[in-house]
Amino acid sequence: MKIAFFGGEPLSVPVLNELKDFDIIPELIVCNPDRPSGRKMQLTPPPTKVWGEKNNIEIFQPETYKDKVVKNKLTEGEFDLFIVVAYGKILPKWLIDLPKHGTLNIHPSLLPSLRGPSPIRSAILEDIRETGVTIIKMDEEMDHGPILTQMKMEIDPKNWPVDGTELDTAMARMGGALLASVIPDWIEGKITPTEQDHDKATFCSKITKDMSELKINPHDLPKDDEAYQILLKIKAFSGWPETFFMHEEKRIKIKQAHIDETNTLNITLIVPEGKKETDFSAYFK
Repeated sequence: MKIAFFGGEPLSVPVLNELKDFDIIPELIVCNPDRPSGRKMQLTPPPTKVWGEKNNIEIFQPETYKDKVVKNKLTEGEFDLFIVVAYGKILPKWLIDLPKHGTLNIHPSLLPSLRGPSPIRSAILEDIRETGVTIIKMDEEMDHGPILTQMKMEIDPKNWPVDGTELDTAMARMGGALLASVIPDWIEGKITPTEQDHDKATFCSKITKDMSELKINPHDLPKDDEAYQILLKIKAFSGWPETFFMHEEKRIKIKQAHIDETNTLNITLIVPEGKKETDFSAYFK
């Protein structure tokens, strides 16, 4: 099979690792262009590109799909299958329909629930405990295509709410293994996709930095439902954009927290502005 993989962060690398374990390795990786990053704004390749280079796979980083050169690059490849994972760009219909066996997408929710750009973190934020991954045949509408297969993720209630970065990796690995198991039957025409029940579709919005500020007093932390709602945010925004609160005109990032036996928010690890990680109770003693 001649496969092109279109991927973005944070899901692509775990998916690629799973596919590789099943000896499914793309011939081409399509990812976002290198971007300035860090305090020095140094031009930095996306992790998907780094993975591809380590595995000696050709890399393609188009900014847009309106360029004739881009079209030629993909149309002349005569690909059997495209795979799309958290790519973050809207693909035109001509591209989706290009491969012999179409374009498959891993979506980290139980579609038609949580269509949109942030299903994993939104599931935590909205306290949706039944989640999983869906493999769809893409069409030109967002997360709208027919379903090849789905798998629920079993989450221990004692571990809920889970950390967002951990759930990203777990969902990506599950999705990669599920896709790998489906591809052979899909290529052989043994799977008939099932149309989604579009009347039951729900949607999630993009998570932005301005959603991450918390209004809390470090000397009088919230209790009961307010504490739980804040904990959902802390867990959902783990890694990025990360929750924070302001104290004495300084930004205090929250790294770890839980609800204690008195139903009070217990913050354990923070990063005060301009300082290293430190214990919350020691900083606010």
